[in-house]
This record gives sequence, structure tokens and C-alpha cells, in this order.
Amino acid sequence: MKTTLLSSAFALALVVSGGAFAADGNVQAGAKLASDVCSKCHGDKGVSPSPLFPNLAGQKAGYIENELHLFRDRGRGDPHARAYMWGIAGPMTDAQISDVAAYFAAQTPVHGSPASDTALAEKGKAIFEKGVEARQIPACAACHGKNAEGNDTIPRLAGQYKDYLVTQMLEFRGLLRDNETMHENTAHMTDDDARAVAEFLSSK
Repeated sequence: MKTTLLSSAFALALVVSGGAFAADGNVQAGAKLASDVCSKCHGDKGVSPSPLFPNLAGQKAGYIENELHLFRDRGRGDPHARAYMWGIAGPMTDAQISDVAAYFAAQTPVHGSPASDTALAEKGKAIFEKGVEARQIPACAACHGKNAEGNDTIPRLAGQYKDYLVTQMLEFRGLLRDNETMHENTAHMTDDDARAVAEFLSSK
């Protein structure tokens, strides 16, 4: 019931704020939507107040757009997508999606805090940069960039919450989140591998 009420309120905010949206991604319009709709979970400037939700500040616009389209069209069915983002993204137009993506992409990226477990972070760094060939785990940097900065529809991972990152990797591995490439890339990861990579990335 609580989720339904939240989704209804967000949908109303989208309808009320409609009409002044540019198809090419208007940062100012995106700021209004971010404040009205996204800030409760992701923060006004894309720095989430909770590790349950990802930081969006400095995230790639192409990635945000792609994910919002998936949420809106129910093409992404992991638990949090169903619980939160299906209802929130459902009423969004293509222009609104572009605006929100442009706004968050324009914000200053979050920089992580020093790793709490340096040995674990070093293991994660090795997996991220080189992979584990013996266990068919590819280097994450091959797609996400050497500094985990992302590229177009491939997300920025640097400075992300470790709990969020671990959850996503385990959901990819468990086929709970749709993405064939990530299904393959995480298929042979252990829980400790996921924690190690997250420890490293959250410190960047």
C-alpha cells in the first residue's frame, strides 16, 4: 500500500509539471522533475541519502535514459524495479526521461571514501582491472573504463554505494535483473568477489 501511494504521488507530480519539457534533454526542466519526483530516494543533486538507492550524480545520461525506458516499459523486473521504479517511471514521457538524465549527468560525481577493508579492496581492484581468467570472470574495466567512469549506456560505478553494488552483482548472477552480458560476467563470481569489487569501487 505504501509503495502504491508513493507511486501515485510521484505520478501526479509528473502530470502537474508537464508541458515545459525539451526533447533534447533540458537540464533546468530535469532539475524540477528531480526535485519533485526523484529526490526522496536519489537526493536533489543525485547523491542518495540511502545505500539502498544508487547515486545518480555524474551518471552517464545514456545509461539513465536506457534504464528509465526499461522501468517505464517494465523491461527490467528486478525486485526494486518492481517495487519502486515501475510506478515512478510509468507516466514519464520520452522528453521527461531525457531531461532527468541530462540533469543528473550534469551534476558533480560522488567520490568514494577510503576502503574500510584494504585487503578486500585490493582483491576487488585486481578483479576489476584484470578479471579472473581461471574462473571466466572478465575485467570490469574493459566495459566500465579504467577509472570506472562508464561510457554512454554503460554506467559509472566509481563512488557508488558498496551495498548497492553488491546487490546488483548478485541479482545479475541470480538472473533477477535483466542483462545478458552481466549474467555472463557475474556467473562465476562468488559473494566474496562481489563484495571485493564493491569495496574497491566505493572507494574511488
